[in-house]
Amino acid sequence: MLAIGSDHGGYELKCAIIELFQERKIDYVDFGTNGPDSVDYPDFGAKVAKAVAAGDADAGVVICGTGIGISIAANKVQGIRAALVHDEFTAQMAKEHNNANILAMGGRVLSPETGKRLVGIWLDTEYEGGRHQKRLDKISAIEQEQIKE
Repeated sequence: MLAIGSDHGGYELKCAIIELFQERKIDYVDFGTNGPDSVDYPDFGAKVAKAVAAGDADAGVVICGTGIGISIAANKVQGIRAALVHDEFTAQMAKEHNNANILAMGGRVLSPETGKRLVGIWLDTEYEGGRHQKRLDKISAIEQEQIKE
């Protein structure tokens, strides 16, 4: 199952990504927002990230106006690797090299069609492992150091 959430700036793109999930028959949980009224992106980034970190969702998609703020918020949750993507290459590398468990995008940056394409690439790409795992382990070690302090 996938988790998805957005603020008002990402609402339209979130609706398009949900269409993709439905087309692919992917189970998902929508953490909101549910309309174009102004809301705060950290609330929705945290909900998605906490669901992924707890194992209630396998992965997630977060969207705000640029994707920057909501990715920062999601990355505050231990164990989350939220990657902000803008094109096919970054969507592929987010999974292939970084094993991103959350994809972040900007609703004011990407068209719904492009957003759907990028999510599809991310979903279809396999994590390469190997030399990349050592780097992810170093990221996890940084998280553990912060917890101890």
